[in-house]
Amino acid sequence: MTLPLEGRSAIVTGAGRGLGRAEALELARLGAAVVVNDYGQPGRDGSGAASAGPAEQVAAEIRAAGGTAVAHTGDVADFRQAGELVELAADAFGKLDILVNNAGILRDRMVFSMSEEEWDAVIRVHLKGHFNTTRFAAAHWRQRSKAAGEPVYGRIVNTSSEAFVAGSAGQPNYAAAKGGIVGLTTSTALALAKYGVTANVICPRARTRMTEDVFAGFGPPAEGLDPLAPEHVAPLVGYLASPAAAGINGRLFVVHGGMVAVLDRPRVRVKYDSERETFTYDELDALLTPYFAGRPAGETFAAAEVLSLKRG
Repeated sequence: MTLPLEGRSAIVTGAGRGLGRAEALELARLGAAVVVNDYGQPGRDGSGAASAGPAEQVAAEIRAAGGTAVAHTGDVADFRQAGELVELAADAFGKLDILVNNAGILRDRMVFSMSEEEWDAVIRVHLKGHFNTTRFAAAHWRQRSKAAGEPVYGRIVNTSSEAFVAGSAGQPNYAAAKGGIVGLTTSTALALAKYGVTANVICPRARTRMTEDVFAGFGPPAEGLDPLAPEHVAPLVGYLASPAAAGINGRLFVVHGGMVAVLDRPRVRVKYDSERETFTYDELDALLTPYFAGRPAGETFAAAEVLSLKRG
């Protein structure tokens, strides 16, 4: 029986622990050869000395199960090292087929207390890290496609968060980075479609080192699989990386605990047209103030139906 990803090669960043580890193991289970990337710093805030241990351990776990894997311990937020990561996959396996971006850190603080360094560090690892690997993988696929004169096989799965959708009061840097990743993904999807490459983004909810505070007080069950286990997320990543998902591009998914939701892009909730050449302050006050004052609590733009209104 042929496995869905047999003959394919993949990179998974931040794969030494948590979600990235589960995703790397799933891709290997589906037949892919995997480059396991992890910078290996022990602190979830990116503190501590880098270590080869986490990446090497996961690569060894894949090989022990009969798969193929190599470790990469570079920093994906460093442009040069991200390029070396893509080169490693191409050199080790002949080509790169799949890129899963997962690496990230946290530096939580309210916006009025956040330092410049706390902002920059999170944007650097999440958003720049996603860009760096995407940039080199995209160049790899474009070059191969031009040489072949036809589309090639390429899959990108990026990692955002529901913090971008609903906001997160103590994480303005994280929420901004995750929103940026969605924009990066949809732009990439449009740019690379003609080369045979798809790019999609997931918002996972899982119990990991990154979310230990979020789920404090909600411990795993005494028996059975934890509803917040990273293993609930990994199958969707494997599917999006597979040939079966060739027609899925530029889409956003929320995934956790045996649930997958496909999110629409923002839709128009209500529309007003000025009766004059342009709106006046008084006209906007008469239209918008009553609308927002009477809007049901908790209603979101993404979930609302399109409604177009004109003043009568």
